[in-house]
Amino acid sequence: MLQPLVRRTWAPVGQTPILRMWQRHDRISALSGLTVSPRQRRIGLYFRLQRHNLHWPETVFFVRRLQCWLGRKIILVLDRSNVHRSAVRWLRKKYPRSIHVAWLPAYAPQLNPVEQVWNNTKHGDLANYIPNGIGELEATVRASLKKKRRDQSLLRSFFKEAKLIL
Repeated sequence: MLQPLVRRTWAPVGQTPILRMWQRHDRISALSGLTVSPRQRRIGLYFRLQRHNLHWPETVFFVRRLQCWLGRKIILVLDRSNVHRSAVRWLRKKYPRSIHVAWLPAYAPQLNPVEQVWNNTKHGDLANYIPNGIGELEATVRASLKKKRRDQSLLRSFFKEAKLIL
């Protein structure tokens, strides 16, 4: 779930800044993935935002659309969330030869370059950002991710931070 993130800010001495925000019941859930092209080593960023909790069918849909878009077999590198494990069970049953899965170690988000994407988005672009509503938040997140998608050096830095060699 992606919620507004309030960070430290500078203010004159004795004047505590007040950030007014909307109810935190509205949230955005996100699916995202980084791809590396086998020949050119070009990195792609794909994502999907929605206004309800993620379940395994949305993950299956995302993976299948990604595979159709890329037009080849893919190797998924996933963390061990329940949503991912359920989706992989279904994918292996339905498409046993088209998808290979490699699991990240449990409790090791620092090894996942996609986590670096979200850390950069939340702690950079959205720090102290207070939208007027869920629609504005969704538009801002989408714009931030689209901007990241075009920056190959930034995308490579997420792999470097995760200590993965391309």
